[in-house]
Amino acid sequence: MAPVPYRVVTRVVDGSDVVTIGLVPAGADAVGVPAPGQFLMVWVNGVGEIPISVSGIGADGLVELTVRRVGMTSEAIVGSEVGDVLGARGPYGTAWPIEEADGRDIVVVAGGLGVAPLRLAIEALVARRRDPHRVHVVIGARRPDQLLYADTYERWRAAGAQVVTTVDAADRDWTGAVGTATELLGRHDLRGDVAFVCGPELMMVWTARALLRTGMAADRIHVSLERNMHCGIAHCGRCQLGPLLLCRDGAVVSWDRVAPLMAVPGR
Repeated sequence: MAPVPYRVVTRVVDGSDVVTIGLVPAGADAVGVPAPGQFLMVWVNGVGEIPISVSGIGADGLVELTVRRVGMTSEAIVGSEVGDVLGARGPYGTAWPIEEADGRDIVVVAGGLGVAPLRLAIEALVARRRDPHRVHVVIGARRPDQLLYADTYERWRAAGAQVVTTVDAADRDWTGAVGTATELLGRHDLRGDVAFVCGPELMMVWTARALLRTGMAADRIHVSLERNMHCGIAHCGRCQLGPLLLCRDGAVVSWDRVAPLMAVPGR
């Protein structure tokens, strides 16, 4: 439960309320190397602690975290500057099943900040695939300026992945698609054998249903759920979803396990 001190060494503003910070160990101790999809518990002295999925890994123990300001602790993290010290413990949770995608067509669907927990997975899929053309990435955001990591899309495309983007509301300079990420699946007739999905819960529900209609098996659709995580070690029960404690049994869970738990009677 004791956090390890980490120093902020990079800070990139990704929007009015979103930043990506790079952290390195401030002493001899460090957290373990996170697998794609795992999260850290990040602590701010005198404020609190929240779970944040790791969005990047670099040399010398560097971990990158993309954070949106939604509460007191996230506001303190977003407001941190280079040189500040935060605490971290972990990594916790399940990872995206990268090996399951070997030899199969894979569809990755990200909505809003959901691309952050998927970033390491996309990097791994593009790097390890013998045929990167079989990696299809769909990224959606509310506005063009909210598309995270936009400078990496061309690199993924150059490596052979198919990357398509869409926004809910276009500005005068936007020439891409308009609509939800789920709608874009149908427009491009994207089909695959395995899917990784992360975004707002309603978006994940509709995306999973759309993928099922293409013939994809429910146990091959994986979603990331981070609702109400608090302790990170399955003690407090705040993240309970039916029989699952998401900080332990997730955040990455197959759709066949969570679909009945997320269903609304009559819908």
